[in-house]
Amino acid sequence: MRVDRRTAIFGTLALGVAARAAGQTAAPFTSQSKHVTMADPTETIDLWPKGAPGAPAKLPVETVRERSSDPSFNDRYVFGISRPRMAVFRPDRPNGAAVLIMPGGGYNRVVIDKEGYEMARWLTARGITAFVLFYRLPHEGWTAGPNVPLSDAQRAMRLIRGGAARYRIDPERICAMGFSAGGHLCADLLTRFDTPVYRPVDGADALSARPGGAAPIYPVISMIPPIAHAGSREKLIGEAASAERERAHSPHLNVPASAPPTFLLHAEDDASVRVENTLLLRAALREKRVPVETHLFPDGGHGFGLRLAKGKTVEGWQELFFAWGRKRGLFT
Repeated sequence: MRVDRRTAIFGTLALGVAARAAGQTAAPFTSQSKHVTMADPTETIDLWPKGAPGAPAKLPVETVRERSSDPSFNDRYVFGISRPRMAVFRPDRPNGAAVLIMPGGGYNRVVIDKEGYEMARWLTARGITAFVLFYRLPHEGWTAGPNVPLSDAQRAMRLIRGGAARYRIDPERICAMGFSAGGHLCADLLTRFDTPVYRPVDGADALSARPGGAAPIYPVISMIPPIAHAGSREKLIGEAASAERERAHSPHLNVPASAPPTFLLHAEDDASVRVENTLLLRAALREKRVPVETHLFPDGGHGFGLRLAKGKTVEGWQELFFAWGRKRGLFT
């Protein structure tokens, strides 16, 4: 890890983060789960010390549901998130790298295990500190509407960077990763990392929200039919959204030349989110001369994460991601 004036500044900011640690909101939990195959994370970071901005008059009620009846794994999701936060996964021997994980759920829910905790554990086994983001959902009454998830993603990236010394990570080696609708959020972050979408609340907001690298996995990208994923589009911008609103929230139409190096991956038989979404983002990144590595697989479907990729051509995709991160200097 680089130790310089910048790191010292981040260390000072981390003191504020540490001071609040004891009062953080616990990770999502449900008593419906008749089994918990792995211990849930005990360390979390609330994004907004005085409450999330733009709250509706009646806050949504956080609800967690379990979909798995198989005792060998959990498959939970959460909605009604009023206290957005990150679950922290620390490796035994941190190597200075970090990944902010944004699970999917069609902007109707946020997946907990399949695209969150399972990936986080895989990363920590390789020395990478992982932060799983439970972001607010845009259709639940928040003032910022379709910018609500991006507000949380920007804030999360800044808090991770501000806590670099505490988490023993290099502030320049923080990668963003997202799946499905979380892949849209990841793409939104890599293209609009410096777009003002909320008012600064403390010193962390003076830091950059630009990730050092980004990995949208089977991502929702376009909000323009027929390529758009109908469910994500309706929850994010509304079924009757204008063409202007569609363009504003289609990351491939907002790529800056300063976007970070990007890793893209999709299965061509994805019946939920068409592979054209990834191809559109790839073309836009290449047009701006942003480094991009793309992997397409003939089968895998949608939402395979790690566990459901087994036995398909997409199996082992995470090793390609790790190799890309090493080539980019993000991982060691």
